[in-house]
Amino acid sequence: MPPAFVHRITKYDPADRDEHGSYQGAEEAVSDHGPVEAAYLEAVAAFAEAAGIDRLEIREPSVTGFVHFGAQPAVEGHVLSGLFPADLTGYYDGAEVSLEVALELIRVMLREQGAWCRLEAGDVFTVHVGWDQYVYVGSDRPCADAVARTRELGLFAEPMEVSPYAAEPEVAEAADEGFWASVRAELAARQGLLLEETHGVNVTRWHRLTAENLDAVRAGLSPRALLTVWPDLHPDVGAVLAALPSEWHVEFVWEAQDGTIRDVTVDETEYQELTALVANAHAARALSLYTDERDPLLQAALPDSDGVLRARW
Repeated sequence: MPPAFVHRITKYDPADRDEHGSYQGAEEAVSDHGPVEAAYLEAVAAFAEAAGIDRLEIREPSVTGFVHFGAQPAVEGHVLSGLFPADLTGYYDGAEVSLEVALELIRVMLREQGAWCRLEAGDVFTVHVGWDQYVYVGSDRPCADAVARTRELGLFAEPMEVSPYAAEPEVAEAADEGFWASVRAELAARQGLLLEETHGVNVTRWHRLTAENLDAVRAGLSPRALLTVWPDLHPDVGAVLAALPSEWHVEFVWEAQDGTIRDVTVDETEYQELTALVANAHAARALSLYTDERDPLLQAALPDSDGVLRARW
């Protein structure tokens, strides 16, 4: 159940809203990277203190993909440098972070430059950052002192029935022993498979699976990852390039000379550059980005160590 007490924290005076609730005042819908942004973080910290929360879980983490919808330009590293390693280890669904790190994640989201997640402490406390400097804080208690502190900071804490960013997940199947038995059966029939390991939206690692390396790959997977199994890369890279569609984007996956597996999203205007990029590739595969054409062999999400599937894919 979502928290019973939800407040919308903004810099927008409710007196400047029209009859439909749309803000008509002069405040800009971007972060000032300064005192107002700092006020937002202090307000969230006040609510967390009132709720007795000093740690939060990252839920449904994401980073910018080949399309970026943020109000400000995307920043290299998704502005997560200093919080997580370059490969985003530790930035996964269910990862627990200190309130200090959570506040820095909120800063990243207020700046809309490359990363987003929900921050939750079970049914006790939630923080959701929306578009245009709207922040929704939920708690299992009224937090009257935090509401007052928010007003002192020059912001507005308006009661809401529910956060519009409350999770409504499409629950995947669990990657249980039955799933892995199916993977082994596919491997027996095909000799090799391609595994897409997604531990956050647009955060993906690729693995070429064989009967010999399956257990080792499985042991190194990120918690709660979404696992998508595809046919293996094709050794005739030239044939894969020649079969690319005449228009629209595709995801091109290839094994480089050093054995790493890489991917890039390209359209027909970039095929010449792609050909140069993968000139020495050992194998490759092109995957459609159309939902109705994206048909993997298997897909499931990793359950937690107790066997319960908590990932919300």
